[in-house]
Amino acid sequence: MAGQQQGAAVGVVPAPWRAGNRFVLLEDGAGYFPAMLRAIEVAQHCVLLEMYLVESGAVATQFIEAFAAAVQRGVRVCLLLDAFGAMGLSRADRRRLLAAGVELRFYNPLRLVRRFSNLMRDHRKLLVCDGRVAFVGGVGLTDDFGTFTAGGRWHDFMVSIEGPVLADWQEAFLATWRRCGALPDLPDLPEALALAASGGALGRAILSEARAHSRLANSVVQRIEAAAQRVWIMSAYFVPSRRFRRALRSAARRGVDVRLLLPGARTDHPWVRQASRRFYGKMLRSGVQIFEYQPRMLHAKLVLCDDWLSVGSSNLDRWSFRWNLEANQEIDDAGVSAAAAAIFSRDIGSSRAMNRHHWRQRAWVDRLRENIAGAIDRALDRWRH
Repeated sequence: MAGQQQGAAVGVVPAPWRAGNRFVLLEDGAGYFPAMLRAIEVAQHCVLLEMYLVESGAVATQFIEAFAAAVQRGVRVCLLLDAFGAMGLSRADRRRLLAAGVELRFYNPLRLVRRFSNLMRDHRKLLVCDGRVAFVGGVGLTDDFGTFTAGGRWHDFMVSIEGPVLADWQEAFLATWRRCGALPDLPDLPEALALAASGGALGRAILSEARAHSRLANSVVQRIEAAAQRVWIMSAYFVPSRRFRRALRSAARRGVDVRLLLPGARTDHPWVRQASRRFYGKMLRSGVQIFEYQPRMLHAKLVLCDDWLSVGSSNLDRWSFRWNLEANQEIDDAGVSAAAAAIFSRDIGSSRAMNRHHWRQRAWVDRLRENIAGAIDRALDRWRH
C-alpha cells in the first residue's frame, strides 16, 4: 500500500471556465450511490476515486465488489484515500481491494514525526470513470450517507458531470496521485468527449490546497459581493472568516435575499455548531435569514448566488480552507440553479427559522456554550497562523 505525501502542497493553477457540460444534482443515497455504481460498472478503461471518508459497511462492500469486477474486465482502478478519513476501512477490506488488483494509495499517513503536518488532509470527494463521467460533492463511502434505495442519517449531494470539464477533474486526480507515488500510465480522454455539447452548461473545476491561499474561499466571497438577487448557502460546518461574514451582511443590507441553512441539533460536531451560532445575532440584525435543518444531520456544502452554483467538499470554515485539499464544481446555468433552489426551498420547509427576538432571549447556558466554543475557535485560529 503506497502512501507517502510530499510536504506542503503546491498551488494549483485555476482551471478555466468551460462551456457545453451537463450537470445533474444527485441527492442522498438513493440518488448518488446507484449512479456512481453504474458508472463504475460500465467503465472500460479507468476508474479514479479520491475520497476522504471511507468506512467498512454495506456501502463500502458494494463499491469494493464493483471495483473488483471492473479490474476483472481489464479496467484500471486507482483509489486515493485519505489516511485519517479511511481509518474506518477494515484491514480485511483493504486486503480484498489489493487482492482484486485495485491500486490503493493513502494521502498523508499519520506519523508522530510529522507533528502538525498530520493535520493536512485530503477532504476531496471525486470519482472519474473513463473521462466520460465524474461525480463531485460532499459524500463519503459510509452507511451514514444512505443506502442504494434510501437516504441515511446524513443529508448530502453529489453532482454528476459530463463534458469538457472532465479533463480538469482527471488532471486534478492525477496531480494528487503523483504526490502519493509513481505516475500511473492512464489512457487519455477520448477525443469526442473534449467537444462541447450544444446548449450545455458553463462550468469550472476549482480546487483548494492545504496551507495555500484558498481560491475556493475567494471565489465564493466574490460571488456574494456581486450577487444582485439571492445568496443561499447550505453548509454543514459554518465558521466563516470576518471577510466572509462582512460580505453576507453587506449583501443583505443592499436588499439581496441572503439565507443560511445550517445544522440543527443533529450534528456530529456540536461544538462547531456552537461556534457558528455566536455569529447569528449580528447576521440577523443585518437581515440575513438563518434556518436550522431538523430531520437529519445536514452534511451538504452548497452555495447559490443568483444563477451561479458551487457544490463540493469544502465547508465554509477556516479549518477547511487552511488544512484541507478541497474540490468544488462551479456551475453558471439558470436550469441547474433552479433545480438547486427548489431543493433548498424544500429543505427550508423542514427547518427551524431563527428569530431576532427569540434569539436575544435564548437560555444563558446556550450563550455560555457559544462563548466557550468561540474562545476555542479563536485560539485555534491564532495557533494555525
